[in-house]
Amino acid sequence: MQSENRQELLRIEDLNAWYGESHILHGMNLSVKEGEVITLLGRNGSGRTTTLKAIMGLVQRRTGSIKVRGTEVIRMPSHRIAHVGRLGYCPEERGIFASLDVEENLKLPPTLADGGMTIDDIYEMFPNLYERRLSQGSKLSGGEQQMLAVARILRTGATLLLLDEITEGLAPVILKSLDSMIRKLREKGFTIVLVEQNFHFAAPLADRHYVIEHGKVIETIDASELEAKQEQLNRHLSV
Repeated sequence: MQSENRQELLRIEDLNAWYGESHILHGMNLSVKEGEVITLLGRNGSGRTTTLKAIMGLVQRRTGSIKVRGTEVIRMPSHRIAHVGRLGYCPEERGIFASLDVEENLKLPPTLADGGMTIDDIYEMFPNLYERRLSQGSKLSGGEQQMLAVARILRTGATLLLLDEITEGLAPVILKSLDSMIRKLREKGFTIVLVEQNFHFAAPLADRHYVIEHGKVIETIDASELEAKQEQLNRHLSV
């Protein structure tokens, strides 16, 4: 499907967000179409994770507009946003049940919509999880825990995925598995918003990059522009 013919699944306009008295997002604007993979890039503290939390209603206060599948959700509680938007959020801390085995973790997620992946579907996409299906979450490697965290979201029927720092602290060999996972999800029609510190991981996967600084988008770079804009991107992301 051509990008211009795709439905817009997420539109954020003039989004402001606060934790207590701390004003973190200062007029965020971005949009995501069905089947796209987009990344939020920026230094630590720029507001990337807060953007995902604000979409899900997990900040104390937010103003502006967040439309998911055409529905305004800025005043909705988190559980309604998840259902209306068929949204799945994978936080940096992963959120799996460490005392339960892989298969028990996969049986627990709630249903947001029809069409969630079956456990057999999950094992086909993540052969590692099939091999470790009777292992406790606490006994899994970091990469396996990350795959399980994403797999639990896929069980719910969510098709718009918000993934926060999924490569954090993982070995290069595991990154190949996560790269493959995102490519498979894209082929299946999933839409992904990826907060990622590892630009080399994100660059070949994304249709578009939003560069965030001080809680707002300062640059939008399409995949086709990456080479030409590499130098200014390095400037934005350098520590």
